[in-house]
Amino acid sequence: MKITFTKKAIDHIETNMEQSKLLKLAYDTEGCGCVVSGVSALWIVDKANDDEIKVNTNFIPLLIDQSKTVFFDEEMTIDFTESANCFMLKSPSQILNPRMSLVEMGE
Repeated sequence: MKITFTKKAIDHIETNMEQSKLLKLAYDTEGCGCVVSGVSALWIVDKANDDEIKVNTNFIPLLIDQSKTVFFDEEMTIDFTESANCFMLKSPSQILNPRMSLVEMGE
């Protein structure tokens, strides 16, 4: 899996995330009713879980639940859209989430 962050996305994450934290690309199914109806999001977390893998990027490693990798494309870009004040997850063939949030998750 290849994930690239744009400069705008990197700048926005750096201003909103402590260096001691980790970044996770989550596939959130909470309240969606079905696992295939999940929504991707960026989560700021304190530590990795046992079922997560680390994906190297052009920025910092990104955690992803190993069982959720099937919902993502092999090559993706994370961008930041200033007009909507949110992130966008896209691949060469589709936009996976045009309004992806960055959320700090508690313990």
